[in-house]
Amino acid sequence: MSTSPMVGDVQISDKVIDDHLAVQGIIRAYQARGHLVAALDPLGIDREALKDRPPTTLPSRTVVRSYVDAFGEEDMERSFKLPMSTYVGGKERQLPLKEIIQRLENAYCRSIGVEFMFINSLEQCNWIRQKFESPGVMTMDSMEKRLLLARLTRSHGFEAFLARKFSSEKRFGLEGCEILIPAMKQVIDRSTSLGVESFVMGMPHRGRLNVLANVCRKPLEHIFTQFAGLESADEGSGDVKYHLGTYQERLNRVTNKNIRLAIVANPSHLEACDPVVQGKTRAEQFYHGDSEGKKVLSILLHGDAAFSGQGIVYETFHLSELPEYTTHGTIHIVVNNQIGFTTDPRMSRSSPYCTDVARVVNAPIFHVNADDPEAVMHVCNVAADWRSTFHKDVVIDLVCYRRNGHNEIDEPMFTQPLMYTRIRKLKPVIELYGDKLINEGVVTPEEVKEVKDKYEKILETAFSVAKQETQVFNKHWIDSPWSGFFEGKDPLKISPTGVHEDTLKHIGKKFSSAPPNASDFVIHRGIQRILNSRMEMVESRTADWALGEAMAFGSLLKEGTHVRLSGQDVERGTFSHRHHVLHHQKAFKDTSMLIVKVVHLVVDSVLYGVSLTDVLLCVSNTSMILDMLHHYVSVLIWVYSATIVQTLMSLSVLQNFFLCHILDLPQHCLTFLDDKNFLSILLKCDYDQYFDCSLNIKVLSLALCYKDRLESVFTLMYPEAGPASNNPANVKRLIFCSGRVYYDLVQARKEAGLEEKIAIARVEQIAPFPYDLVMKECAKYADAELVWSQEEHKNMGAWSYIQPRISTALNHERHISSKRVKVAHDSEDQSWYEYWFPWFFPSSGTPESPAPSQVHVASKPIRPVRYAGRPVSASPATGNKKTHIRESKQLLEDSLAL
Repeated sequence: MSTSPMVGDVQISDKVIDDHLAVQGIIRAYQARGHLVAALDPLGIDREALKDRPPTTLPSRTVVRSYVDAFGEEDMERSFKLPMSTYVGGKERQLPLKEIIQRLENAYCRSIGVEFMFINSLEQCNWIRQKFESPGVMTMDSMEKRLLLARLTRSHGFEAFLARKFSSEKRFGLEGCEILIPAMKQVIDRSTSLGVESFVMGMPHRGRLNVLANVCRKPLEHIFTQFAGLESADEGSGDVKYHLGTYQERLNRVTNKNIRLAIVANPSHLEACDPVVQGKTRAEQFYHGDSEGKKVLSILLHGDAAFSGQGIVYETFHLSELPEYTTHGTIHIVVNNQIGFTTDPRMSRSSPYCTDVARVVNAPIFHVNADDPEAVMHVCNVAADWRSTFHKDVVIDLVCYRRNGHNEIDEPMFTQPLMYTRIRKLKPVIELYGDKLINEGVVTPEEVKEVKDKYEKILETAFSVAKQETQVFNKHWIDSPWSGFFEGKDPLKISPTGVHEDTLKHIGKKFSSAPPNASDFVIHRGIQRILNSRMEMVESRTADWALGEAMAFGSLLKEGTHVRLSGQDVERGTFSHRHHVLHHQKAFKDTSMLIVKVVHLVVDSVLYGVSLTDVLLCVSNTSMILDMLHHYVSVLIWVYSATIVQTLMSLSVLQNFFLCHILDLPQHCLTFLDDKNFLSILLKCDYDQYFDCSLNIKVLSLALCYKDRLESVFTLMYPEAGPASNNPANVKRLIFCSGRVYYDLVQARKEAGLEEKIAIARVEQIAPFPYDLVMKECAKYADAELVWSQEEHKNMGAWSYIQPRISTALNHERHISSKRVKVAHDSEDQSWYEYWFPWFFPSSGTPESPAPSQVHVASKPIRPVRYAGRPVSASPATGNKKTHIRESKQLLEDSLAL
């Protein structure tokens, strides 16, 4: 026979114990599942609102499950001792069950839904419980409410003004989520009070103009002129207005502290800027000595469909805890308008929430109804405090709606008729909150109108100023200004970058030696042999590719340039050639000769972001092999090339790929080169060419003797220097090529005994194209047939880029529509390259630019350029060994056939 337990002399029944355990279960159930029934949706489509539930009603079984079976209505007045896992009691240690449930409902089932119980830290869970469960925690005073109303008025007023003035323009407005602006400003205010000085932000197109105007305080006239379609007064092609970024320094009036705000430019790839923001933030933290992320904060805005649908979000989250990539916490704000273009959430994702991706890094997720402004403000405060306390990511999910279509000229009723029937019946949040404050006596109707009219006057004044403008300036939209970097520099002059031989020897010996003062550091025997081999090369004044690379990086380090390498194999090197990090063979320790990082598919964008902060920083991604480049296509097209032309930014990112046509998997050989934006694509073979580049694609090369090769400037093209150069009239064919194929051609030419009849020139810089050097080489071999040889297939590689430019260099022609035209010039003072530079860059405004009257149809015969390489193919490379050998042999035969 069982007996009831005793506490002192008091016997406690089993039911009392079971009831208390059930109460603890109810409390935990609300903490874990309360968000499932929270009133998050302003439209009321997905979940039943709980705001009007009577206090005595039993909680939803969705939340508490079977725990509620222990109680009936008669138990609601019974008091229960509160466990240590809740803060709903405040200073009280016991409460009636009805009060416990009511307080849990208010904390977890009203306008805020909190997901945090998956976090495996008790300290962090308790911290969140206290922030949401403590009585009165969401209370705002009248001044805070009035400030919130003013910010909401500005957010709504800006969109309404644009809708009136530019009714037929796409602007991707915030209607339906106007609370975003007060939310961002609240995050910034709170973070500034906690010590943050700089904010780096990234966002998609929706709401960007409003954020620029009301968060960054971009001059309104700059924004309005973007609608006017004016000509640009400076260089760059520009971009659509809702992709532009900016950089502003201003006073935060709430905290009375100066802050820096930057929004990076973004393409239509909605989440592409996420890792860019992280890289820029990481670099700012590095240069400010902010090792804990207390001074520089990254804020990322997302759309609900892109947040769950684009893999770059998941990849960026996985960088958040890596020691060399972490920015010590990012605040993510999701504008969850419950639709992706025209797709409902139930058709676009399998997870309950669009934010479920954040659970992989234990980031708390705060869902909040965007039509409850005060709840949003509380969530923003908690998010800023979380990041400041734990230096980890946090997500704010603003559940809202989109009042218009995907853009302002779309008709959303075509695809979401029921949703938009509800939307058109809803009052804007500014009206809802204004009425609420009027009813509370916080403001009067006259004060509400006064705030609105004041901002309307500011907008009208800026609009009047904008109408007087006749030009726009791309420089106004640079998100990472490099003050003074471009001043006093000749764009056509290549700066000297030579290194003294004694310096190279010193660097070579350092990279060839074991760690100093570490006799107990056990090195792998194979690596010791590699180090010994390096030392022998240094002593004999030769260098292979790996040693040349080490000398290049070492010389940068000696000059004080920070070097950051990223890639899966940056320590060892793809072909076991680098070994800049040596690992102790019997202990968990290593020694790094360079600052070396690990890889991720978003690393390229991170490196770009890092380079935005300091142009003198050398950052390099050393991919394992070229199949990784497939994942960088959007980064290469937008982040690198479009950056220069659209936003006037230069780059210091070094792409270190092994560009060669190999027999392995076809996807290992990516050979597309399509560079219409004048990037410096450098296909180089010599270690001494490793110093000047924006985009550097390297190849493995033969061992090179560096005697007489210590050049002071980068060489754009290596002309023929063999026997053929001594008797140009006897040369029958001049081959231009770039990259590793040069060595194959040289070897095949030697074996065929054609060294006096065939000249081979190696183009080191593809773009900007070295017109003058190519023309000079062609003039030297005036009677030779011209050939471009490449390993890649004809529809890949550099052929389509090279061919029209060689034609331009030879025939003084450029392609205009379907005609070829010729420009005559008699200048003896300018190089041909200098003369043609303003022709291809007309925005430079050089007076020597050829006048239209000088343009006429070319009359002399055109000297053609023949192609020698692999035929057109959909695949970058074959996977069949015999086919590969046959193609390689045919390439050499076509190139050398006279």
